[in-house]
Amino acid sequence: MVDASLALSLLPDALRQRRAQAKTFKDLTYTHYTDDFKHIPRGTFVFDQTVVFGYPHIGRVLALEAGIKAHFKAPFWAEEKINGYNVRITQIQGQVIALTRGGFICPFTTDRLPDLMPLAIFQQHPELVVCAEVAGPDNPYLESSPPFIAKDVQLFVFDLMTQDRIGFLPQREKQVKIQHFGLPAVPLHGYFQPNEATKIAELILKLHRERREGLVFKEDSDRDHRAKYVTGSSCIDDLRVTSDNLLDLPPEYFINRLLRLSLFVEEHALPATAELKQALGGAFLDGLSAAMESYRSTHHVSKRFRCRFRHKESALTLLDHLKHSSRHIQILQHDLYQEDGYFVLEFERIYPALTGMLGDLLAGRMIYD
Repeated sequence: MVDASLALSLLPDALRQRRAQAKTFKDLTYTHYTDDFKHIPRGTFVFDQTVVFGYPHIGRVLALEAGIKAHFKAPFWAEEKINGYNVRITQIQGQVIALTRGGFICPFTTDRLPDLMPLAIFQQHPELVVCAEVAGPDNPYLESSPPFIAKDVQLFVFDLMTQDRIGFLPQREKQVKIQHFGLPAVPLHGYFQPNEATKIAELILKLHRERREGLVFKEDSDRDHRAKYVTGSSCIDDLRVTSDNLLDLPPEYFINRLLRLSLFVEEHALPATAELKQALGGAFLDGLSAAMESYRSTHHVSKRFRCRFRHKESALTLLDHLKHSSRHIQILQHDLYQEDGYFVLEFERIYPALTGMLGDLLAGRMIYD
């Protein structure tokens, strides 16, 4: 049985094998599993005798009707999938903290929690873990954001867990707590039978036209089976925001999104219009053109980020974390200033592989293919 005692007992071995790492955040020294390790999921967080298990991966279906028929045996809820980054929010020694998917305490999200959600839930339920997506243009991790968030970031709750246990609170209990405590939640789009794929297809096409990411299906059964399905427009948006990072991402990233888009167009009988083809081609060409323009003016390819903090030290802590979290991508601070009661951090993430290649090609290097 996977429980907190197992995570605690395996921790020394995981540390020795470099599958876990110790870190400090303010006055909290904690450990997080950096990889799956003997049934303990990646991202599992350990502080003293308290364990917050990592958020599990949810399977993806690429064929909607066939996927629902193959994987769901009972009615299910359809919740919106938000284009953001995953956090688990919980209380440790009286401090409410936000954990990233990888299990480290996020300085940005933790700093902004009072702006993003009511924290009173932890006064009555200190053992709870709130699972949420943080999304918006002013975040420090992702280049993309939902079209309905014009500035800053917002938080959307989609699950509740408890400390020291794997698994989620039942959907109905979650919904009661969300309503009672006024938590911001992901949109709930309905309750469906497995034979209602046509209704779900109509819903997903509406989300596609609105450039939203997709749906997560959660079965109303003891096994709580789940699957996710994304829109075609989200695939194009992913390609658009990453094409200037072409060489620093694995080829599978781009291949998977092209495959998802092709299957989406085919299943939903969408016409292969000139507008669709132009959007797909532009997703690649516009990003690469921007990369070349960036290199000619700055001699590197990068993305610029801007995010707001309640406390200056949180911004500096985030910068330090980002600089040490990747051996390949360089972080360059541009500015840190006060605006409307917040500290605004502006920084640049420099992508070395495409920077190096464009430097060679634009200098006239000969290649053989």
